[in-house]
Amino acid sequence: MKIKNNKFGELEFDENIIIEFSDGVIGFENFKKFILVTEEEGLFYWLTSIEEPEIIFPLFPTALLDENYPQEEGYEAYGIVKLAKEVTDISINLKAPIYINHDEKKGFQKIFDSDKFEINKQLFVESKSE
Repeated sequence: MKIKNNKFGELEFDENIIIEFSDGVIGFENFKKFILVTEEEGLFYWLTSIEEPEIIFPLFPTALLDENYPQEEGYEAYGIVKLAKEVTDISINLKAPIYINHDEKKGFQKIFDSDKFEINKQLFVESKSE
């Protein structure tokens, strides 16, 4: 199969890598089929709709930020990243993670009803050199 978007150009992929989101992603409930695109040397995964290829969500594995972040058995948790021009303004949504089962090719989004998880957690911090 092939899709084309402005971010990656033309992408050719095998149908067996399509991840099904039965309820879609919040705000994009009509789109159920996505692929997870990675870039060599890239920091993010790109959850890309095959039904509307310009819909792309940058993702970052939550386990790299917090080893105690809530997991779902068989699924890997990702936060949706909000990109910005300034690296220190890039944030991640930990309140409404995306969970993906890579073996079963299924995904869902969950909202935590807790103030423990931030919607705009700063992903990168500026290091202070002395």
